[in-house]
Amino acid sequence: MKIKRVEHIAIAVHNMAESMAMLQRTLGLELDYEEAIGSANLAMFPVGETSLELLQTDDPNSPITEWMTEHGQSLFHLCFEVEDIDAALDELRAKGVKLRDETPKEGHGGSRIAFLDPASTGGIVIELAELPAGHD
Repeated sequence: MKIKRVEHIAIAVHNMAESMAMLQRTLGLELDYEEAIGSANLAMFPVGETSLELLQTDDPNSPITEWMTEHGQSLFHLCFEVEDIDAALDELRAKGVKLRDETPKEGHGGSRIAFLDPASTGGIVIELAELPAGHD
């Protein structure tokens, strides 16, 4: 599996507007884009070759809500960009790594994503993402 970079660091937030304003006002970060995927709203703020992703949802059954109930507003997951997500998942399965997502699903910015089961990663939530062709 070829990991290209840390694609983003996701932070679960209570109030998207307040958190976005804080990143812009305090750190001078500029919003790249906002997107809704299912019940989650996200905002991406590039920092070098990585982004900070803010996540918010009102869905009581969302993994984001579950996380925030236990941990509060905090770091939610790390996302690694991979060249070939299907090959990466095959390799991880062969290594005995448990997966939350057996097959990739649609993610941010048209990417294909999959989450690993934190039981196999020391409790750390890890996402893999294969970005669409032509993505910078």
